[in-house]
Amino acid sequence: MTASEGREAYLALIERITVSGVRDSTAEQEELSCAPAELTRWLKDRRLLDSSGERLSSPERALRHIVLEHGRRLQEAVEGLGRDAQALEDVLSVLTAPRPDRREAVEIEYFPDRSRTRQRLEELDAISLEEFLAMRNGFPDARILEASLTGDLDMLANGIRMRMLTSQQAVRSQASARYLSALIDAGVEVRVAPTVPLHMNILDRAIVVIGAGPGPQGEGGDVILHSTPVARCFVKVFTHAWDLARPHTDRQTGRGRTGYELSAQEREVLALLATGAKDETIARRLACSDRTLRRLMNQIMEKLGTSSRFEAGVTAARLGLVS
Repeated sequence: MTASEGREAYLALIERITVSGVRDSTAEQEELSCAPAELTRWLKDRRLLDSSGERLSSPERALRHIVLEHGRRLQEAVEGLGRDAQALEDVLSVLTAPRPDRREAVEIEYFPDRSRTRQRLEELDAISLEEFLAMRNGFPDARILEASLTGDLDMLANGIRMRMLTSQQAVRSQASARYLSALIDAGVEVRVAPTVPLHMNILDRAIVVIGAGPGPQGEGGDVILHSTPVARCFVKVFTHAWDLARPHTDRQTGRGRTGYELSAQEREVLALLATGAKDETIARRLACSDRTLRRLMNQIMEKLGTSSRFEAGVTAARLGLVS
């Protein structure tokens, strides 16, 4: 029933039950008992008919009922919101209270298929807000790298800071060289180390993605850890390896170089290694810290284009750098 139909029916009822200005209650009950159900519902919804269905209400009375009813509902809503606000405040106070034995649950995702991992990474990259740290001991083929580059550039365009640490072996292919060059041009900090311990991503120091499979790049299984405390631990691993690495340049230090770039100190390290001296002995001989010695070894391996200390020793001997 439309509003105009309901209004006309109501006014017609009032006119039929009113005689000489006085309402006839008997006529009113008879009229209402014969009224269509649709009209009865329309009148009750607008409070123009009392709950018994036997008496019409005036528009003024109906309006008063509606106002009072909505006033009660608003008051109940205000009281309910107040209770909810207090409950929220109480729960938050319990949640943030110091608890010595508190343990954090770590959400873990596992993907045996790296293509599915990449799909998940696209979802995670979309919510990364500030920082993306990457550690690579290898790169996929050119097709996958091109697709990855598009997503990486999108993150950079959104103001996300990105740092990438990669191994010397990983940067030797043309596809990886082009990929890294494009990242550097876009503002990514890239460093190279003789080796890196993990194939890993860290998003906003809260989410860690680790290649945990048996393949050289962790293929065969990827684990995603959602935990800020756990992520902080892996950030320390990344930072330690990052500090020992050197900025990546397009110049490749291939095998068979003459070795004239080695400093006297670096040559001395090679000579001591050739005698079988241990790290602590070499560090004591050079009067340097263990960390400084590791940095020297990384520099030597990078200049010789090798990925291990043993390979560096073999290359140095072949080039006549040690006797």
